[in-house]
Amino acid sequence: MEPLLGVLLGLILAVASSAQSNCTCATNKWTVCAQDRSRNCTCMLVGSNRRVDCSTLTSKCLLMKAEMTPLKKKHFWSQSRVLLDIDGVYNPDCEDSGVFKARQCNQTDTCWCVNTAGVRRTEKGDKSLSCGELVRTSWIYIEMKHKKRSRAFNFTNIENALRHLFESRYKLHPKFVTAVKYNSPLIRIHLTQQGSEKSRCDVDIADVAYYFEKDIKDDSVFHSNRTLTVSVNGDALDIEKIRIYYVDERPPQFCMKQLAAGVSAVVTVVTMTAGFGIAVLVILRRLRTRKYEKIELKEMGEIRAPSLQ
Repeated sequence: MEPLLGVLLGLILAVASSAQSNCTCATNKWTVCAQDRSRNCTCMLVGSNRRVDCSTLTSKCLLMKAEMTPLKKKHFWSQSRVLLDIDGVYNPDCEDSGVFKARQCNQTDTCWCVNTAGVRRTEKGDKSLSCGELVRTSWIYIEMKHKKRSRAFNFTNIENALRHLFESRYKLHPKFVTAVKYNSPLIRIHLTQQGSEKSRCDVDIADVAYYFEKDIKDDSVFHSNRTLTVSVNGDALDIEKIRIYYVDERPPQFCMKQLAAGVSAVVTVVTMTAGFGIAVLVILRRLRTRKYEKIELKEMGEIRAPSLQ
């Protein structure tokens, strides 16, 4: 009887251990998960200690906050100017819903306004800066370049593979992938999502773009942390470069002085280029004129020579 009880106890412990090991957040590796007494798996986000819904994507703001936690523990913030020079790297402030707060500030009391993708859309100022409501990023343009191949992919195959990827892996409704364009080796993907089109169940295109960029750069947010593999009709799609552009519902607000300085610099370059071109043309014209004068004098000498005899 005792051996039987031992076997049953071992099976119970094995099942419990297996259940505990399965208590992970599939969509977010930046979580700490544990089972309660009812064996329900609860996952909390590193950095903000917020409960995470692991059935969908975590917001970009909360992910960025979690990613900053290891850096702060290692005292990588001793030079706070990093936040000033690199807009994409900062410890964001998030609303209770997980979206970015309209105004973001760093440790040097420098503040700026962002969109729903967390991208700066104004000049930087102090804490008196007022941003108003959060401006929505309604259009995202993804540009990629795949590795060289002996021949290009079939357009229909690559379009179907990418649309399936965004729907299955990132849970993005197909209607928000408005265009896929391909001109080997360049791939362009357009994500469009107006505020009126997005329901509470829909993932945000800014979050999708962030997850996708992390996957392409081999730094997946998913718990498996495996390298993303995209198959196009049996052939691997290897992406070597990616750029993401964001377009908001309202135009960004940058200082006209900097824009004027940029325009002035362009005008200066154009003027210098034009001046250099004119100078080259004048020099070439003079050289040609001298050549023609020499030829003319030589011919005139040949004509006059016989008359002297």
